[in-house]
Amino acid sequence: MLIDARGLGCPKPLMMAEEALSIIQEGIVEVLVDNEASVENLSRFAAKSGCYSEVEKQDGCWRVKIVKGHSCEKESAGFEGQSLESEEKKKDLLLIIGTDTMGKEESLGKVLIKGFFETMKATKEIPHTIFFLNAGVKLTTGNEDVIPILKEIEGMGVEIFSCGTCLKYYDIESELKVGYRGTTNHIVEGIKDFQKVVWI
Repeated sequence: MLIDARGLGCPKPLMMAEEALSIIQEGIVEVLVDNEASVENLSRFAAKSGCYSEVEKQDGCWRVKIVKGHSCEKESAGFEGQSLESEEKKKDLLLIIGTDTMGKEESLGKVLIKGFFETMKATKEIPHTIFFLNAGVKLTTGNEDVIPILKEIEGMGVEIFSCGTCLKYYDIESELKVGYRGTTNHIVEGIKDFQKVVWI
């Protein structure tokens, strides 16, 4: 079964894939998408659903193949899907940043948010993942004081994502300077996948 989800933002491609897989006992569902966020979400969904997946890039888009059942065929065909066991292992902390300041006073808040990340870097008290949304995405795009600090934190092994919908809302999609474009799936899945979720 082939699903053409090009031009559709998350989570629509994932929802279409989930619906297609729900009506078959076993088989293959292929999804065409044109953004990396959808590729990642589909791959994670496949692993969490006990399926296997592989991704092929072609002509400016991606073909995500999800295999339901046929576990023995997967081993012989060489699919490179992620293991369900590793995907479901609990991670320590998901930090969600929903603002580009800390507190009501904007000028002071910008100083505080920079200091927050500087302290995180210095003490090495780092989360597994940081997800920026709402005005928080301005920190990963246009804040030249914070971006170098975030790049150092990323270099320490922290996964950094910025909400794609928020980037589009502020018309700064092309200005992302650290981390990757993400979706609200990171938050929804994080509620279950992480030991702790902290909002700022």
